[in-house]
Amino acid sequence: MITDFEEYIRQSEPHKREKGYAWQTAIGLQAVDGLKTSDYLRETARQHIEGDITIEEVKQLVNSYYESKTARKGVGNRTEEADKVSARITELLSEQSFTFSPLEYISIHRRLFEGIYEHAGKIRDYNITKKEWVLNGETVLYAGADSIRETLDYDFAREKEYDYKHHDIAEAVSHISKFVSDLWQIHPFGEGNTRTTAVFTIKYLRTFGFDISNETFANYSWYFRNALVRANYNNMPKGVFATTQYLEAFFRNLILGEQNELKNRLLHIEAPKHLVQSASLEVPKSHNDTLDCTLEEVALIKFVKEKPQATQKEIAVHIGKSERTVKRMTTRLSERGIIERKNGKRNGYWEIKSKELNN
Repeated sequence: MITDFEEYIRQSEPHKREKGYAWQTAIGLQAVDGLKTSDYLRETARQHIEGDITIEEVKQLVNSYYESKTARKGVGNRTEEADKVSARITELLSEQSFTFSPLEYISIHRRLFEGIYEHAGKIRDYNITKKEWVLNGETVLYAGADSIRETLDYDFAREKEYDYKHHDIAEAVSHISKFVSDLWQIHPFGEGNTRTTAVFTIKYLRTFGFDISNETFANYSWYFRNALVRANYNNMPKGVFATTQYLEAFFRNLILGEQNELKNRLLHIEAPKHLVQSASLEVPKSHNDTLDCTLEEVALIKFVKEKPQATQKEIAVHIGKSERTVKRMTTRLSERGIIERKNGKRNGYWEIKSKELNN
């Protein structure tokens, strides 16, 4: 578990907590490629969280550290990669700007790996295979080099057509899982695909009003990668079929705060079936209120749960919708008995009526 910045996340003021979350996520994501950051990076991150230095100064300090002879002798190139990419992920997660497009996806890869990989921000022009532990050394079939751009354009266009307002949260989570797994399967870059996909996904989910840089990505990044692998692997003779069930469990924990078991050994294609079945994703009846909500409604509920005295204007800013839209949403949620406004406009606050959502 990632605990480096736990004191900032649990007890600190909001701006320190947000930075703590970002660093925790950035450092945790290095595990998808088996990388670990240095003590120097973590200490420098603390200075940033405390407000002593800016993120730009963090990047400059890390660059200077690795230019020194002492540092080059003391650590490997991959530790340098982990440190630099962690700082860049933190920078990206602190930015509010985001455009849902293949160009944004490619830009994220370039910004993460510029100066580290020669192919940063470049679409691969060769085919790849990767041996996966979870598949007993076999590989996912990735997109062919000659079809990457067309496949990216197709997946993004299809996702833009999906209207989340007309689907409840269960359908939305299933759809997001499929989109993210399809995007990852394209594997447009030579290296760094999972970290790029994770950062892109976090920023995309934020457009629905969620604060998605938290422990789930930080502590279960290796599970996230293995779940992506299992969502894109078929072996009919062995009775193994592509499934997004593991990825859905991850996203349900991330978005809904559920406690689905996220154990890598259960994703292995030779994991004992009785163990896999016992840990299968089951939706408790107590979550019915949540499951009847849309993705945006869940974001609204989470926000007013954390800030009961929030005005509709503040809610609108947080979830990126107009005040008129927020008014319609709060009216619908009130009519369904999920939330209630108490004490009028001036001294009022929101109360979550559903016991399940109040947990």
